Parts: sequence; structure tokens; C-alpha cells
Amino acid sequence: MVRVKVCGITNSRDALAATEFGADALGFVFYEKSPRRVTFEAAGRIIRELPPFVTKVGVFVNADVDFMKTGRQEAGFDVFQLHGDETPEFCSALGERYIKAIRVKDERSVAEARDYDTDAFLFDSWSEDEYGGSGRSFPWELLERAGLGGKRVILSGGLDRGNVARAVREVKPYAVDVSSGVESSPGVKDRLKLAEFMKEAKLG
Repeated sequence: MVRVKVCGITNSRDALAATEFGADALGFVFYEKSPRRVTFEAAGRIIRELPPFVTKVGVFVNADVDFMKTGRQEAGFDVFQLHGDETPEFCSALGERYIKAIRVKDERSVAEARDYDTDAFLFDSWSEDEYGGSGRSFPWELLERAGLGGKRVILSGGLDRGNVARAVREVKPYAVDVSSGVESSPGVKDRLKLAEFMKEAKLG
């Protein structure tokens, strides 16, 4: 069964609702330009309320190593997600478990994922203006030709309750990632959308 990560969590109500409906992981965005940004302190308060078997992910964009490691110490998340233009060398030097987000513009951008030493890639849509959370999808067939050598694929970008079941059937990802697709406004999750997304993803 596919795993589900709900990203852009900003409050305890949404975090607990997501886990109640079956989310396997929650993402906390520490990028200052994101409308879903939270502080380390706020994320830490939310994380301390969560059930023990939910993976907590810290999302960073072009941040320095010291800032990211401070975030992990203060917030208490489990895994780093690098969602910017971080190089393979930078990611390896971090010396921690991480998910590398690849913003898919074309077949070449997908192929560049092979340069990263990680066992999980998150494929999101390319945008000139945003690092994720755009609500737009990309041609999923690009992943079929990527030759990622068995690496885990987390599918993101424009997923919602209307298309996630088809995405699971066609792409067969390790996990799906949703943010704007289950929101009533940026950073505020909609319980009905959350419940229906989770049902469609798990049955897909």
C-alpha cells in the first residue's frame, strides 16, 4: 500500500487530523518565503503531540547545514527534505538521512536525479516562482524513462482527491505527497479533502 505524506503542516489540529485519517508522514516547511513556513519552535510543539510511528520531515530550501541541523535539534523531526537547488556534493556532506526533491521541467531534470546518493526522491513540478506547493502536476510518464535503479519515488505536484488514485495506479510510487491539494487556504488543511485524499490514495 502506498504511503502518504501531508506537507505544509502549520498547526496541531491539521497534524492530528492527518494522522487520524492515516498519514504516514508529515512535512514541516522551514523556508522563509513559503506561505506554509513554521518556526522550529512551533514545529517542535506540534511534533511532541504526534503519535510515535509517524515520520516527521523537515523541509528546507537552499539552507546552510548549520541552520538545518539546528532545526532538527530544536524541532525534533526525523528526516531532512532538501527542496531547493542543492548539489549532490552538498547533500552527501550533510551526513544525514535525506529526501531529495527534484523539480521536473523535462526529461533531463529527471535524469539528473541519478547523481544523488539517496534512497528516496520526491518529484515535484517545476515552477519559475515557487519551490513546491504550486498545485500543478507534471507529465508522470517522464519518470518511467528515468532509470533510477530501484530508488524510491515519492510523487508530488498537483495531487488531489480527484487524481491521486490514478497517480498511484499509473506511477506505482513508494509514496505520494500532498500539500495544496488538501487545503482550504495556504497552510490550512481541509478535513474533508484530507479524508477523501487519504481514502483515494490508499485504495488506488
